[in-house]
Amino acid sequence: MSVSRREFFRKSLAATGVGAGVVAATATKGTAAEQFAGYPDRYGVLVDLTLCTGCRTCEAACYAENHDKDSNRAVNNEYKGNLPKPEVPFDDVTVTHQRRRTSPGAYTVVNRYEGKGAVVQKEGIFKKLQCFHCNEPACASACLVGALRKTKEGAVVYDVDTCIGCRYCMTACPFYIPTYEYEKAFTPRVMKCTFCYHRLAEGRAPACVASCPFGVMTFGKRSELLEAAKERIARHPDRYVHHVYGEEEVGGTSWLYLSPVPFEEVGFQTNLPTVPLGEFTHTALSVVPMVVLLWPTLLGGLYALNRRRDDIAEQEKDTAVDAAVTDAVAQADAKAETKLAGALKKAEKDKEKAVKEAREEASKTTASEEESK
Repeated sequence: MSVSRREFFRKSLAATGVGAGVVAATATKGTAAEQFAGYPDRYGVLVDLTLCTGCRTCEAACYAENHDKDSNRAVNNEYKGNLPKPEVPFDDVTVTHQRRRTSPGAYTVVNRYEGKGAVVQKEGIFKKLQCFHCNEPACASACLVGALRKTKEGAVVYDVDTCIGCRYCMTACPFYIPTYEYEKAFTPRVMKCTFCYHRLAEGRAPACVASCPFGVMTFGKRSELLEAAKERIARHPDRYVHHVYGEEEVGGTSWLYLSPVPFEEVGFQTNLPTVPLGEFTHTALSVVPMVVLLWPTLLGGLYALNRRRDDIAEQEKDTAVDAAVTDAVAQADAKAETKLAGALKKAEKDKEKAVKEAREEASKTTASEEESK
């Protein structure tokens, strides 16, 4: 199969990130900063923080849905996952006391916050964090090659084969959600929650929502969820802050939240504009010079190369330490064997001497007995 010269350079250089800026600079204005209008029937999730107990069942379900290496391609060739095994078991809830962010190994995390309100449980308030899947996502607007896009179902999905590794999506996201596999020098990916798009396309709730044992999350049409959220607030005005987070922030998000305390007390950003951030990235990216595109990707490539060099140095150090330990053990074994051989030889001589003396003593005794007769 023939490969064009342009395609060869795109794939070769993009693998390390060094050439991503060159490719990015050739993107047209239409593909570089496409505007995304909201879809009227898109799905969403309503999260009620008053119900969450921090059990991490949603984290476990997310991992179970996305770790299978044999099913990393889903509907419309969209990337599904291949999440690694977590370092901390999901039944260990003490990890929620840390301020965790999503990472290349975790699409969703649950964090604990201290609560001061009367309706807050004594254990605190727990917040589930994942990609918010904005109505008009800044990450997709900032993407120079269209590797991120908003679907009619409501998910913001990622195409790993199109991505050039520029990581502008990470900079553009107001929630700091997308992460990057810096540890993989040649096949890095942007990692974030996919809204379980393979399930969403079939009208099914995301795995985290379906697994929740306490009904913390409600899946449905976003417009209907907003009505339900406002109805809860009206029925229990003393239970909730009178605001649905995600209704208007950055133009609206697919994930909506209800909270018993001010949202800033549970780690939400409350200084966001109500207009889509894509409007700003669209204007800014249309005039970005090539040198600005090249610089961060060049630094990313240098980082990958330096990290590779450090890894090799670390491996060489480990090899040298192993060799030194092996040599020391061998020398100790040799000394021990020499010492043991000497001890055995001395014991043999002492044995022979003792036998000889015993024989001589026996002979003297026999002779004395004969003389006495």
